[in-house]
Amino acid sequence: MSSNIGRAFKVQIFGESHGKMIGVTIDGLPAGIGIDEEWLNAYVQRRAAKGSAIATPRRESDIPHIISGVNENGRSTGYPLTAIFENSNTHSGDYSFLPDRPRPGHADYPAITRSLGEDDLRGSGHHSGRLTLPHVFAGGIAMLLLKQLGVEIAAHILQVGDVRDRSIDPVEPDLEALRLCHTREVPALDEAAGEKMMQTILDAKAQLDSVGGIVEVVAAGMPAGIGAPYFDGAEAAIAQQLFSIPAVKGVEFGAGFGCATMPGSEYNDPYYVEDGEIRTERNAAGGLLGGITNGMPIIARCAFRPTASIGKEQQTVSLSAAAIGKDAETTLTVKGRHDPCVAIRAVPVVEAAVAIALADLYLQG
Repeated sequence: MSSNIGRAFKVQIFGESHGKMIGVTIDGLPAGIGIDEEWLNAYVQRRAAKGSAIATPRRESDIPHIISGVNENGRSTGYPLTAIFENSNTHSGDYSFLPDRPRPGHADYPAITRSLGEDDLRGSGHHSGRLTLPHVFAGGIAMLLLKQLGVEIAAHILQVGDVRDRSIDPVEPDLEALRLCHTREVPALDEAAGEKMMQTILDAKAQLDSVGGIVEVVAAGMPAGIGAPYFDGAEAAIAQQLFSIPAVKGVEFGAGFGCATMPGSEYNDPYYVEDGEIRTERNAAGGLLGGITNGMPIIARCAFRPTASIGKEQQTVSLSAAAIGKDAETTLTVKGRHDPCVAIRAVPVVEAAVAIALADLYLQG
């Protein structure tokens, strides 16, 4: 079993949540790309949301240590770039019930079956959301590459439970407003909506429960003509990256599922010329047609399920009892440190996933 993705911009993540370290190796990054380590560190720290009342209390430094692929001048060498993150703040005793009693909603049961009993499930092991940390680092490297094309990627939390933020303008996205919302505990464009989302999450936390959400992302400045039809399409590449994020259960582009209720006259985006450039008056297609970028902002949204680890007592089974034919049904109360809403800290993860996909598509030519 391997965790790698990409054709021209290849990303391999490794490690387990409670192992010595986690990390990433990136292959295919062209030589000569400036690697701004200060910016990269600040970017990956966004994922940590340290000090937030709605983030896991697990505290790691999350500082990336680049061990290959960057020269003394701070530029990529063109050879594989590897970065590691040390694990230190682990509470493995919280997972003593594993692998015998799999947690509802987690990968425990299929993972232990797939690995013939050998998977390290402490803190969810390789299945943990902690592995999004090297994923975000790889996305940061992809953003440094895409920056040369004038591409900027930014996301926000669109919905938590039944509380909804305003959407990104699909034709003229306000990137400054998106950057500003990243400074808030809940990264919503509408600060009042963010406060309501915060209360929704705190209410779920108080009830030993969790809540899901939707993250919306835009990639602005991507030139037209990148991608391919069918299997190598831009939608396919971006969706694969987004669905690789733990807890993502739905992805849509542009008008998304809403297009099913629209007539073609409303869905089709009329073309016009502005300052010598071909643009569209609307952007129901989300910047993608036939698997190829059309030069308009790329708009995507992904739905995150509620966090699987909750403090309520839940029904499960004892695998050891089931194996010898005894009554296997039992209960489980999950301890440990968990986000009551994973969508909040997933905002930079979604940005990273889109960046990796676009970098890969661009380098494929």
